[in-house]
Amino acid sequence: MQEPHGLSGRHSSLPAATTGVEQEADLSQPIETAEAVERATRHVLSAEAEKPQREGGLAKDLYRILREMSRGRTGWPVVRLVLAIVLVLIGNVFGQVRLNEWNGAFFDAVEKRNSVVFLNQLVVFLIIIAGLLALVVAQTWLQARLKIRLRERLTHTLFDVWLQPARAYQLGHVGPAGSQADQRLQEDCRLFSEFTTELGVGMLQALLLLVSFLGVLWTLSSYASFELEGREFVIPGYMVWVAVAYAGIGSGLTWLVGRPLIRLNTERYAREADLRFAIVRVSESAESVALYSGEPDERRNLNSFLDAVLLSTRRLSGALARLTWITSGYGWLAIVVPILAAAPGYFTGRLSFGEMMMVVGAFNQVQGSLRYFVDNFPKIADWRSALLRVTTFRQAAFDLDCIAETNRQITIAPHSKGWLSFDNLSIALSDGSIIIEDATAEIRTGERVLIVGVSGSGKSTLFRAIAGLWPWGSGRILTPVPKEMMFLPQRPYLPLGTLRSALCYPAASDAFENRIVQAALERCGLSDFLGSLNETKRWDQSLSLGQQQRVAFARVILHKPRWVFMDEATSALDDENQESMLSLFDNELAGASVLSIGHRPGVEEFHSRTLHIRKTREGAVLMAKPHPQSRDLPRWLRRLRMRRSRANSK
Repeated sequence: MQEPHGLSGRHSSLPAATTGVEQEADLSQPIETAEAVERATRHVLSAEAEKPQREGGLAKDLYRILREMSRGRTGWPVVRLVLAIVLVLIGNVFGQVRLNEWNGAFFDAVEKRNSVVFLNQLVVFLIIIAGLLALVVAQTWLQARLKIRLRERLTHTLFDVWLQPARAYQLGHVGPAGSQADQRLQEDCRLFSEFTTELGVGMLQALLLLVSFLGVLWTLSSYASFELEGREFVIPGYMVWVAVAYAGIGSGLTWLVGRPLIRLNTERYAREADLRFAIVRVSESAESVALYSGEPDERRNLNSFLDAVLLSTRRLSGALARLTWITSGYGWLAIVVPILAAAPGYFTGRLSFGEMMMVVGAFNQVQGSLRYFVDNFPKIADWRSALLRVTTFRQAAFDLDCIAETNRQITIAPHSKGWLSFDNLSIALSDGSIIIEDATAEIRTGERVLIVGVSGSGKSTLFRAIAGLWPWGSGRILTPVPKEMMFLPQRPYLPLGTLRSALCYPAASDAFENRIVQAALERCGLSDFLGSLNETKRWDQSLSLGQQQRVAFARVILHKPRWVFMDEATSALDDENQESMLSLFDNELAGASVLSIGHRPGVEEFHSRTLHIRKTREGAVLMAKPHPQSRDLPRWLRRLRMRRSRANSK
């Protein structure tokens, strides 16, 4: 059997947890170990992400996201709904214009005390209102449908960029732009879809009303004339300019006072997401917290997150209060401004009472359209912050690829013979320190290789590099065909759903016959759960870690990969169950290649070759370790040697 080339590595002098080298799993310290790995990974990837942010504004962000959502056949329902809403809005505007004309005729009848015309106008009013009511109901229904469609398309679009191979793992550690995926994919998508629909429809309606009533108001305000030093001056479209000036002043003041709302809303959403994540984390780790009696400490942590939420909310409420001075004052003054502006024409007899009411109605429509920005600025600020968080999250996924192209040196390619080999492989950290340097080795089909070493020596980082999760470094990793590989981490992933789904993952729950699934469950010592295959629950909480690890081995039986990579995959099993699981590779999975990371007694005897990561004064060395050829021994003799090895270790 071919032995590997010598493998050497140089480490930074910093402790493992700070340099990014992950700590090995230790059942006695599960929480501290997991946090060390998390801090290490976040340190490396966030450093890579500290690049100048892309240039872009509101229009560019909105264009990018809407263009992506409207592509393909799935975007056509959105386009259809938008067109239907436009048609309804046009009909609504015609109804509003007709209602304004009725306004003049009705109040003229009131002024002249003409009861016949008065009653006739009431009938006309009912007809107009019936039509407008039908249009409003249709608009409401179409808007609700558009919100649903927009959210569906946006969420699927983000799913597409988020759930690329290894991207969700890496994106979660690139800093604020890629963090809080749950917030971006759920709450921000909902807010963006709802606000985009409401504000988009509202702005379009305001624009149509503005165009329709500008002409009406211009014509009705042609009476305005002023005298200065005995000369008469006529201001064409006098009421139009009053409406424009009034709305312009209100919009300008609103922008100056309310501009901080965009930043404050963004900050509030971020703090809310932090609090929600902290609460979920405590809930998921309730058992560990209770065993450590860590409730007081968790309470202090949650209080700090809550304080951050309350602080951001207080800042937001103060900004909203300041903005209310403008928006509410503007609204109250709007009641009398058109009457004051039209009063000279009425008192000079140039306008009848009905015509003045038509002027006031047209003014209110024009001014209402122009003040749409004022009335909806808090919602616009909320929408802008949601759009910003959605687009930065989406862009972070693409920026991650750019970072990889610029900095990634580890090349992963298929091996011509379907083996696993390291060709001048170096695994690095962002600070330049090297975990493993110039590693060259080859693992052939059918070999069982064990990698051992002290905690923090980089074993699990090598495991991630093989899987394509850790791309930082140089050299090449030549791998078997991906569909022939399966990775078994220390804590297996159990998806939400039935136990059958967890066993068949990542295939569909009906990918295997029932008898095959049951046989795999029985083979891994989980026959007590045969009656629970179709039961839906949180299996990652219902099963112990040892049972979860046996579920992972049952998953291996079902998929029958030719290459299995295990990272402390038997750490929670007792000796008997560990031996039973490893015996799968002598029976059901005979001939499968195995690369393991572990240090439990009995594991070494199962493998045919051992690579040892050993720290020295000069650095870390990954070297071949002499190993007895136990695979050539009878099975009963191998078991006896494994038991003696475990006994000696005790």
